[in-house]
Amino acid sequence: MFEAIRALLQFTTVLPLGKTAPFEAFAHNTWLYPLAGYITGGMGAIIILLLPAPSLVLAVMAIGMVLLISGANHLDGLLDFGDGLMAHGSQEKRIQALTDRQIGTGALTLGMMVTLLAIASLSSFPDILTAASALIFAETGGKWSMAILTIFGRPFHEGLHATLHERAKIWFVIPATLLLIPAFLLPLSWEAKGTAGIGLILLPFCMRYLAARLFGGVNGDVTGATGEISRCALLTLLVITLF
Repeated sequence: MFEAIRALLQFTTVLPLGKTAPFEAFAHNTWLYPLAGYITGGMGAIIILLLPAPSLVLAVMAIGMVLLISGANHLDGLLDFGDGLMAHGSQEKRIQALTDRQIGTGALTLGMMVTLLAIASLSSFPDILTAASALIFAETGGKWSMAILTIFGRPFHEGLHATLHERAKIWFVIPATLLLIPAFLLPLSWEAKGTAGIGLILLPFCMRYLAARLFGGVNGDVTGATGEISRCALLTLLVITLF
């Protein structure tokens, strides 16, 4: 299990964790995804709690830290998803836009919208403790969404997501959800957490449906995009409910 956690963090972060852990250890335990959210979200939360700066500056720095620690890997998936989403024509053309290495207008538009909305939402919480708690909650929730999409997202081609999906089991939902318990104990109102929880349940299945319509299934880019969109959506739902 230690090797599985190390492989998880090597897959989801750029933290220096020594020699490469066996990827298979994580592939057979993708329910561990939310653990990575506590690490990335926690590092962003430290900035909010310790740096004396205006809320907007803290939000930019905290989201920036999350993206930096994750190597912007999931942000890359969001950009690719934006290109596929905005592409016109057949399913094959959408897949080509999703999987090529070029950054188009759809990528820039969706990437900016999601990132700016996340920053705006994070900067709007009434105090730094609430903002820090919300970021951890949103990060772990985003990783939970990725775990759920890994379990239920039928792949449209062979690749990394197909490998993870093949090894995932339906019962992974249970331990992945149990890992969210500490996040739900953070100092946020239960009304806000309840509203965000409903959104959290719906998001990965909405992304699964959208990906099936657009591309015929899911790949790693869609999974990464789901993590980014879920973080943004959870921060937005939390702050709207609190206000």
